[in-house]
Amino acid sequence: MSELDTLPGHLIRRVQQISVSLFAARMAEAGLDLTSVQFAALATLRNHPGLDQQTLAGLIAYDRVTIGGVVDRLAQKNFITREVSPTDRRARVLRLSDEGAKALDLARPWVDRVQEDIVECLSPKERETFVALLGKITRAGNVRSRAPLRAVASIARSQ
Repeated sequence: MSELDTLPGHLIRRVQQISVSLFAARMAEAGLDLTSVQFAALATLRNHPGLDQQTLAGLIAYDRVTIGGVVDRLAQKNFITREVSPTDRRARVLRLSDEGAKALDLARPWVDRVQEDIVECLSPKERETFVALLGKITRAGNVRSRAPLRAVASIARSQ
């Protein structure tokens, strides 16, 4: 056992690497060209159509500067549409396209499999505890993040 194996930050980074690898493998198996961040963006746009990029970034806890590249790639794949905002000509309103909705529906069962892949070595009780502890850590550390998660209610108030 290495000293690194006792450092929570190192272990979290490794789990993130594993998660990304598993996601990519499952999407390739499904024949889908989709990253986990793109999936999160599409799922969020399905639930909240008409968001601007900045708001989308807040809802998926993604950096506002780099969300532009994610949105560009989704638009290139015809998974989303972008229109000038009626309230702010500098902003673009994002919506899930029919093609994006189909991709999201195709991806969903594969994404569920990834979640199972990640925790397959844990018992049901350990899975419950693991997810609860991850949730506690992310909620407590949210304000320290370079890309904090913003709740829907707080975004609605700031607009």
